[in-house]
Amino acid sequence: MILVRRFLTVGVFCLVLVGLTAPAWAAQDGQNSDAFVVLSGPADVPRGEQVGDLVVFHGSSSVDGTVNGSLTAFDAPVTISGRVDGDVVVFNGRVALARGANVTGDVVSRDDPILASGATIGGTTRRVQTNVNWEGFGWAGRLAWWLAVSISTLLIGLALLWLTGRGATRIEDAGRTGIGPSVGWGLLAFFGLPILAVIALVTIVGIPLGLGLLAALALIYTLGYTATGWIIGRRILGARTAWVVAFLLGWGILRILALIPIVGGLIWFVAVIFGLGALTVAIWRARSADRAAPAAAG
Repeated sequence: MILVRRFLTVGVFCLVLVGLTAPAWAAQDGQNSDAFVVLSGPADVPRGEQVGDLVVFHGSSSVDGTVNGSLTAFDAPVTISGRVDGDVVVFNGRVALARGANVTGDVVSRDDPILASGATIGGTTRRVQTNVNWEGFGWAGRLAWWLAVSISTLLIGLALLWLTGRGATRIEDAGRTGIGPSVGWGLLAFFGLPILAVIALVTIVGIPLGLGLLAALALIYTLGYTATGWIIGRRILGARTAWVVAFLLGWGILRILALIPIVGGLIWFVAVIFGLGALTVAIWRARSADRAAPAAAG
């Protein structure tokens, strides 16, 4: 949990830096080799200009110049008429290579890319599956997914409370007395951690951190979800009830609500955010208390 707090601090710093940059161009000298990250908006590379690795989260990307690295788009159509010295990976959006376009690496996208005559790809073209069509499995598939998530959250929640011991009371107290800070820190953690991971991936030194953080996101989000379940159960049953019973009640309420279409997804989103924030506030308060104790003793 201390590592989560440190990641949040670094994430705030990175978000501030990204927010201060213009969402259109990363440099004006035409010979830029730095990474170009766009959160929302056009990520365009005009003819005669160069950038390093190019990452766009939401918007669009048009490459008429040169990308000296990989091009990664999460939710954006990509049009290339220039050169990309690396891979092109598009999770959601159309990929079009105009006449004269040159991609030296692979092109990975959800749909097959549109290739004009004269466009060249040095590697291979592959399709990436970004979602699982559970509708094709009917109720059996959705029930199996619900059971898998339920068992996972149950085991992780029990492990979290058992490992924290008396610290679990601080989590409940943070959720009860620090609602505003919990929501704020939870939003920052939910959106900031994946952004921080992607930013780290575009630098050679930060690749291990980025990969590790992306791999840990599912666990981190689950910890937030189960923390909210614990807070709900404890608030309903009170402090005298055994912690296992309180957690099972809150967890059960969340899992029953998860069966409701659309509402279940919204409940998950709110629960993860609030739980992550409560964990962060609890850690902050515990650290502040530990620092204050030696000072009071002195």
